Amino acid sequence: MCWSATADLVAGTAVTAVGLVCVARVRRARDLPVAALPLLLGLHQLVEAAVWGTGGGCSPAATAWAVIALPLLAVWVPAGVLLAAAPAARRRLWGPAAVGLATAAALAYGLASGPVTAEIRGRTIGYGVNVPWTPLVLTGYLFATLGALLLAGNRWLRTLGVVLSVGALACSALWRLEFASTWCAFAAVASLLVLGWVRGREPAAGGH
Repeated sequence: MCWSATADLVAGTAVTAVGLVCVARVRRARDLPVAALPLLLGLHQLVEAAVWGTGGGCSPAATAWAVIALPLLAVWVPAGVLLAAAPAARRRLWGPAAVGLATAAALAYGLASGPVTAEIRGRTIGYGVNVPWTPLVLTGYLFATLGALLLAGNRWLRTLGVVLSVGALACSALWRLEFASTWCAFAAVASLLVLGWVRGREPAAGGH
């Protein structure tokens, strides 16, 4: 999320461009989900640019935003990390992947059982989503996404996990102050870290 439609549009376009480079450079099919993560983050910001344009309320754009942010990422991140991981790291990544699947099911149920609403709050957007068993689901979501990255056994992905953890804390604090969302900045940094990971996976560079 960014602080305006223009910021979301610019940042989303830049992050999407990095994602296209990542996907173009990936050499192993099992690395594709992680390499495509910037594409997903960029699309997410472009969708939010459309949410700004609606002025809030219920809209297809708000629903699409929630689908990407909640059930899709809860499955995508841990499954992608598991697929790309070295054999020695895979055993410890089954936990986040399983939790992510269960969390995504709960989130999908919540989205299906009630409308998603968006409210413009100064320089940020507040989303109203029906999330069942909120503390448990939130814990599962963080363990599935951030936990998978931190347990990946790869320095680029561990760094990505740290950056996104800091980003989640910072954006949560700023959202509570209803000042501005800085998620777009963290998404940009995340996309560059994924690009570094992709480059490290290239045969000439060795590295996992």
